[in-house]
Amino acid sequence: MKIFYAVQATGNGHISRAMELLPHLSNYGEVAVFLSGSNSSLDSALPVLLRSKGLSLFYNQSGALDLKQIAKNLSPVAIYKTAKNLPVEKYDLVINDFEAICALSCRIKNKASVHFGHQASFTSGQVPRPENKNKVGEFILKNFARSSLNIGLHFQAYDDFILPPVIKSEIWTAVPEAGDYICVYLPSYSDQETYKYLQQIAGQKFEVFSKEIKVVEQRGNCTFIPVHKERFNQSLIHCAGIITNAGFETPAEAMYLNKKLLVIPIGGQYEQKCNAAAMQHLGPTVVDKISPGFCKQIINWLQQPAPRYNKSFYLPAAAIVDQMMQQVTAKLLH
Repeated sequence: MKIFYAVQATGNGHISRAMELLPHLSNYGEVAVFLSGSNSSLDSALPVLLRSKGLSLFYNQSGALDLKQIAKNLSPVAIYKTAKNLPVEKYDLVINDFEAICALSCRIKNKASVHFGHQASFTSGQVPRPENKNKVGEFILKNFARSSLNIGLHFQAYDDFILPPVIKSEIWTAVPEAGDYICVYLPSYSDQETYKYLQQIAGQKFEVFSKEIKVVEQRGNCTFIPVHKERFNQSLIHCAGIITNAGFETPAEAMYLNKKLLVIPIGGQYEQKCNAAAMQHLGPTVVDKISPGFCKQIINWLQQPAPRYNKSFYLPAAAIVDQMMQQVTAKLLH
């Protein structure tokens, strides 16, 4: 079987998941990877066949989506041209992980495809939403990578087509410890903004992963570290807790390791507000945004007891791929 796997490269979560799934997906056939987007800070070890700038997301220093920068880098003509030239019709199975160009190409060429990933779960009305739904956000989640079949990933089995989060093998086999530092990964905030608050919490060490630097820097109680997959994994495994955005992969791995978790949804990113709504019922602490009271919120969070999350839903990556392919065979390739 020839498999076309389109991966959204805006942010690190999609790439990290693809790197974990690819060896298992390759057991089902020859996989060609299409990487779309230009705003990831993680070096990809994927065997990329095709690449495109795609639709990249940018953030301002306060963590909100920078719509002007997004619009400035958007080229509808180039996107349509890329979609038209994408060779999806030459493959037996087309999988996309929230990748709009591949989805558009399949619609142009009347080619069946699978939307497989976290965002695919939001086609279900059973998945948690914030109290105030956002119509534009709902439309984007359901239509950005619209496909013939949706197979979602989420924290819980909110619907019958939703599978567990993909946990990296290094995390899955790890023996976690509670060190004396807090791991921090807030890529939507500048180092300056993050440090402004963390430096005020005397006596607490922080390891802050940054996309702004190339070498490790020590600033007061904060060690700033360039984004690096293995280094981040080790920091997460051995930290006392983690502060991060309300994404999907990192919070899922933190809960798998039973780490104290404080999440901050990215301003203007509806999916993260949905994730935060889900996590409010699972144990993590949710903070709406970094504000003057952020230091006190961190201190209160640090004083809370260590959590014990329900991990009965989790599966190894190989089993997730097997269950995904079972759904594909039953619903698409029959």
